[in-house]
Amino acid sequence: MPCLRRQTFQAPCKVNLHLGIYAEKDARGYHRVDSVMVPVGLCNTITIEAAPETSVAFEPALDGLARRNATQRAVELLSRELDVDECVAVCIERRIPSGGGLGSSSADAGSVLRVLAERWDVDPLDQRVVGVARRVGSDVAFFLNPVPSLLGGAGDTLELTFPALVDVPLALVMPGGCASSTHEVYEEFDRIPTAPESPDALCDALAQGGIPSIAAHIYNNLAPAALRLMPAMGEPAVWLARQPGVIASQITGSGSCSFAICESASAAERIARTAENEHGWWAKAVFTVGLDGQVC
Repeated sequence: MPCLRRQTFQAPCKVNLHLGIYAEKDARGYHRVDSVMVPVGLCNTITIEAAPETSVAFEPALDGLARRNATQRAVELLSRELDVDECVAVCIERRIPSGGGLGSSSADAGSVLRVLAERWDVDPLDQRVVGVARRVGSDVAFFLNPVPSLLGGAGDTLELTFPALVDVPLALVMPGGCASSTHEVYEEFDRIPTAPESPDALCDALAQGGIPSIAAHIYNNLAPAALRLMPAMGEPAVWLARQPGVIASQITGSGSCSFAICESASAAERIARTAENEHGWWAKAVFTVGLDGQVC
């Protein structure tokens, strides 16, 4: 029977330690992708409770329908797939910025799928749930089990998971007015496609857990296309690479947020503070997290 209780939980965002886009596409028109993602402790707070009809609301209210549609579609598809008649009201308290490459809408949809599956007595990694996640969006399946992972296919097929990577300090920095359109970035990539590097070296580093080795192999061959469309996106990336206390930095996803792996929490906090106060950029000092999003 469906669970009638009110549930509140955290939906962490992600950064791509490796993003390799291939020119080839599948039958759906999606690019082949190698994507290595880790969960990060910047989280949306989501509440689910039984309701007369299914609805999704955001606080603060969201401009545009894409994220609401992704989450609402996930709920409706899963309830049909599992033959559950419970309607739920979903309220999402937003902290993850849209258009940053941090997986905001995917985090919402995937985290809701995970909690609803458990609410309805189904393993979140049941193939019916995974199938729904893949139909909703390419990164959504990652959030069914948000641990360091390599996903292939269109970035929607789990290939490997790695030991938890917890408490690594990061600085996230994003310039104002640079929200990125994933669709437009991929179109620009198609104009000048580049063959990606293999993720194998990074995967080996993740398996061994050495932060310097992980940092040495972060990679994103979609970033140049994003920068051609929006050169201002590159200013934080260049600035981060020059800051004391930064081990490595890169743009995540299709942009527009850059992240820096930092030597210490104090370095991450100093960098985020300087980015905000001296440059007027959106910035956060965060940590990588485990499945429970313990520092959100």
